[in-house]
Order: sequence, then structure tokens, then C-alpha cells
Amino acid sequence: MDELPVDQVRTLLAVIDEGTFDAAAAALHVTPSAVSQRVKALEQRTGRVLLMRTKPVQATESGEVLVRFARQLVRLERDARAELGMAEGLGPVRLPIAVNADSLATWFLPALTGVPQDPPVCFELHREDEAHATELLRDGRVMAAVTSQPVPVAGCTVRRLGLVRYLPVASPEFAARHLRDAVERDLRKAPVVVFDRLDLLQDEFVRVLTGDAAARASAVRHYVPTSEGFCDAATAGLGWAMLPMVQADPLLEAGELVVIAPGRNLEIPLYWQQWKLDSPALSMVADAVVRAAARALGQDGSF
Repeated sequence: MDELPVDQVRTLLAVIDEGTFDAAAAALHVTPSAVSQRVKALEQRTGRVLLMRTKPVQATESGEVLVRFARQLVRLERDARAELGMAEGLGPVRLPIAVNADSLATWFLPALTGVPQDPPVCFELHREDEAHATELLRDGRVMAAVTSQPVPVAGCTVRRLGLVRYLPVASPEFAARHLRDAVERDLRKAPVVVFDRLDLLQDEFVRVLTGDAAARASAVRHYVPTSEGFCDAATAGLGWAMLPMVQADPLLEAGELVVIAPGRNLEIPLYWQQWKLDSPALSMVADAVVRAAARALGQDGSF
């Protein structure tokens, strides 16, 4: 393989971003047949299957390598043309970013309002658990991520954002009904609110509280996969939960929630990881995110 034809690589990226061959054809202003032919030609050139023909289409491990390359190529070309005064007709800058739900619901969106809009920047946010966001960086689906992983993904840089302090909370009625005796024992039996099946915070808190590495929260679990709904579920008394302090404090002050293990909490570090690209737009977003995180931090380094 001597070269990777740019039109074929960009077509592969369009299929991944749009989800189907037909949608990619519409975005590229070509026929679906042309899209299919370009992808097949690229697979023949590389000698590898690059796409899984699912709905939506997914990249194989080999395809992820080329998707990442294509996204970097598009970004570098856009920035070069802008510096040369050839930005006319390029359209807005598109930046896919992975961010966890709690950050998205609290401090992250105000950060984006601080990004200059000349040229316009379009944010494509992927809601992903902070422990798994780096997977989206590896496979090329995003160019930057808020993550709890301090070790940079290959080809990425990392900057520390701060600590999120999570408090164990429940409604007063729930605590009176389910947590009357030893909290360490009761939390293993009491109903619990969990964000999704990647959310391990409640189990981790039980392990820390009990000192038992095999301990877990109750099997009676309510899965509520939105940050606001998660908070509302705890307030309504469906179960106990770990809430970011910034969300919990107003509800604690109002008496709608109580801390069920005073003095005990979990602190999760957050980092900003992004591709190593000399991209003005990506650099502006990174600076805005770091500034917003700093404003959200308390004096003790948590928020």
C-alpha cells in the first residue's frame, strides 16, 4: 500500500459520522453506490475489513485507525486553509467531545460559551462515563474528552481539571425507613439509584465504607440514565445515591436530602485529554474548559 486516497478516507469518516451509507452519500453529495465503492476500494487497498455493516455502521479495529487519521487530516487541512486566508466556504468547525453526565449537567456547558465563535465552532457532545471516555478517543470518535484517566491515550495530551466530590445522600424519609441501624450494613440491602451499568460509584462507596473489597450495593437497583433524573430519583426516595456536592448542597440545605454517612465521600479526579494537534479551535476549547473547571473548584480542590 503506497498511499491512502484522501477521498476514500474522508468517505469512510462520513459513513461513521452519519451512521449509514445513504446518509454519508447525502452529506458528500454523491450517490450511495459511490460511497460503497470508495469504502470497498479502501478495504481492498488496506487488505482489511474497515466497517461493520450494522445500523448505525461501526468501525472495526482497523477502521478506527483510519477514522482517527481522517479526523486529524480534516482538522489540519481546515486550520491550514484558515491560516492561508482560504476559509471561505469551509463552514463551521466541528469538534466531537466526550464528557460525563455530571460535568455536562453542572460546569461544562458554561465552559463552551467562552469559546470564541470566529470562525463558528459546532460542538458534538458524546455523553460517556468518565472512566470510559478514553475509549472514544482511541477509536477516533472524539477529539477530546473529560476523563478520570490520568495516563494519556497514545497521541493525546492530558491536563488535570480537578476533583469532583461525591456525597452519599438519600431523602430523609428513605433514610429513616432503610438506614436506621448500622449504615455500613444497611447500604448493602437498601435500594440504590444507579446511573447505568457503567456506574460503579455506589458499589465503590460501599467497599470503601465497609473495608470489604468484595462488597456491593444492593441488588435492588433503579437505573436512571440522566443526571437530573438521577438526582430527582434520590430526592423522591427511590434509593440512596452518590451525588456531586455541587448538585447535593442546595437539596441538603433545603432538607430534601440528608447525608447518610457524614464525613465519608468519594473524590474522583477529572482530566482533559485531547489529540496532539496544532489546532487553534481545539486549543481554544481546551483553555475554556480548564478555566471553567478552575472556577467551579472549591478552595479544597473539589467541586
